[in-house]
Amino acid sequence: QVQPVESGGGLVQPGGSLRLSCAGSGIIFSGNAMGWYRLASGKQRELVASITSSGSTNYADSVKGRFTISRNNAKNTVDLQMNSLKPEDTAVYYCNRVNFRVSWGQGTQVTVSS
Repeated sequence: QVQPVESGGGLVQPGGSLRLSCAGSGIIFSGNAMGWYRLASGKQRELVASITSSGSTNYADSVKGRFTISRNNAKNTVDLQMNSLKPEDTAVYYCNRVNFRVSWGQGTQVTVSS
C-alpha cells in the first residue's frame, strides 16, 4: 500500500520546537507538490505548509514565520521544522501530496502543553 510514514511528534512546552519527518516511495513524491497537514480535535484537516518539487513553499497564515518545510527529492522525504510552538498547534500531523492525494498515513501526534 502506498502511504507516507510520518515521525517526530511528541509533547513539547509552549515556545518549544519539533522537527517532523515524512518518508515514502518515489511514487508518492516524484514530481509532486507535497504538504504537511494537521487534524486537531473537533476541526477539519488543514494544509499548513506545502512545497513544490522545485522547492517553492507556501504556508498557512497561522504558521507563517514559525514553521519551515523542506524536502529531499533524492531521499523522498519532506520535513517540517516547527518553532515557537503554541497550544493551538496541538494536532495529529500528516504529510501527503497537495493534489491527487494518496492514502493517509498514521500521522504523528504533536502536543503543545505546559
